[in-house]
Amino acid sequence: MPELPDILLYQGALKDRVVAQPLRDMRVLNPFLLRTVKPTTDVINRRIVSVKRIGKRIAFVFDQGAVMVVHLMITGRLHWFDREPRANKTTLAVWQFPSGWLTLTEQGSKRRASLHIFDNWIQAQALSRGGLDVRQLTLDAFAERLKQQNRSLKRALTDPRIFDGIGNAYSDEILFAAKLPPHKRTHSMTDQEIERLFQAANATLSTWITRMQSETGTDFPEKVTAFRAEMAVHGKYGQPCRECNAPVQRIRYAENECNYCPDCQNKGVLLADRGLSRLLKGDWPKRWEDLDN
Repeated sequence: MPELPDILLYQGALKDRVVAQPLRDMRVLNPFLLRTVKPTTDVINRRIVSVKRIGKRIAFVFDQGAVMVVHLMITGRLHWFDREPRANKTTLAVWQFPSGWLTLTEQGSKRRASLHIFDNWIQAQALSRGGLDVRQLTLDAFAERLKQQNRSLKRALTDPRIFDGIGNAYSDEILFAAKLPPHKRTHSMTDQEIERLFQAANATLSTWITRMQSETGTDFPEKVTAFRAEMAVHGKYGQPCRECNAPVQRIRYAENECNYCPDCQNKGVLLADRGLSRLLKGDWPKRWEDLDN
């Protein structure tokens, strides 16, 4: 799922291309995409005055107040074309502007991406889960928000009701940078650990935002992915940690997985994978050094 750095990348590219432009046409090619009853014709020929962000959603604000909100979910992606594109089975929607065409595609068989159209910004903000942008928080505000519930750090960072725009990939990277285990409970955090996590969250997000904006330049972002070669642990299962050489480990849950370094983040101790550790029971290794034994 595109996270804060990716959404900001899309937001900037769209601002350069569609702000002050009228939406000439919109074709919704999948009936499950549109989640509101307001007709799409209500925004045709209206001028876009701004492109905003609501968590991991992208919001197009029109003159006279209407708002169109796109949520990409896990595999949804936006694409920009200078000439009319040919739709295929992954194309969910096509928007036409005087400056070009924007499409929304989604890979896989499940259709989770969504499109909402509202009368005004207040209605659109109802989609917000209430999470806060860590880059705009003081350390005290971050600590207060973190400790509202006693949850694992992985869950707290990715909960959109707590923090804004952080998902599976960047939570892994933040926890690695902070040298904290993903299962550690928020109520057990010391002041020093909270400060370390706060600094790691800000540094990680800022570094990736800057890096991705520099790589993309004025082009439209077409390489939006949760797996990047420069990442420390996310998507690096089995590969040696770049700092200590221990093999990166993972915990699978639902449709996600958590990646971590057992040495850097958990004193060499392996965390129990819900499925595999139940299968192996007493044979489940306690430390990463025992994996080959």
